[in-house]
Amino acid sequence: MNPLTDALTEGQQRVEAALQHALPDPALTPVTLHEAMRYAVLGGGKRLRPFLVYQAGALFGETGSALDAPACAVELVHAYSLVHDDLPAMDDDDLRRGQPTCHRAYDEATAILVGDALQALAFRLIAGAEVPDIASRLAMIETLSQAIGSRGMVGGQAMDLGAVGERLDAAELEDMHIHKTGALILASLRLGSLCTALGGAAAREQLDRYGRCIGLAFQVQDDILDVSGDPATLGKVSGADARRDKPSYPSLLGLAEAKRFAMELRDEAISALDGFGAEADTLRALANYIVEREH
Repeated sequence: MNPLTDALTEGQQRVEAALQHALPDPALTPVTLHEAMRYAVLGGGKRLRPFLVYQAGALFGETGSALDAPACAVELVHAYSLVHDDLPAMDDDDLRRGQPTCHRAYDEATAILVGDALQALAFRLIAGAEVPDIASRLAMIETLSQAIGSRGMVGGQAMDLGAVGERLDAAELEDMHIHKTGALILASLRLGSLCTALGGAAAREQLDRYGRCIGLAFQVQDDILDVSGDPATLGKVSGADARRDKPSYPSLLGLAEAKRFAMELRDEAISALDGFGAEADTLRALANYIVEREH
């Protein structure tokens, strides 16, 4: 058995159960909106961001139910971002995880409202999180809001839309992806660590460095898979970046150099955990998985 695979599966099952409980009952009014929210969230996925919440908490001694609220919150935000990214005004995608995108399964207006409702629910969960004190809860709210606002995920998406047809240099491309993809990944680790009073500033900074590296590595690998991945495995049509004339690491660096850059980021992420012992082995294995995955 592969320990990382087992851990990922356990994390998926844990957050799936928590999400089932957190999402509104589809029988509640407005029925269509609640059905669509569950469709957008419960349709599969790697659940990487909740997994990072669980692993960061465990790194500092917290493995209990306190982690479930932030784990659900980051996945709800991630799901909302995908629903909005897929809209015709954004990336205009028809498939997500092998299924019709939310606006195709329902309609555009419903998809927009689904994203709005998922984001609101995420903050409701964070506001009620079981944390050591009120200051920790406020820090969690601040962490998530910064990660997904104009200086985080949403800002990165704006930069991405503005880059269509443009030639970005390496620094500009990195800055875009640090905001668009990396900010929520980094926030997931921070949220997990905020669920416990253990762990000093130096250890949390090491975890931040790890998060920055895997966040960018994740996007580099996504760019690589958009060029070389199997659509059946990806669950969506490949080659989208080239068709939309969007800048990517393969288009900027070439495929071979993009793969080398992903490996460099992987190595840096692993080295960031040098101050930790065996308790960080799962995070080390995850860094490898991120640049070796095929979907």
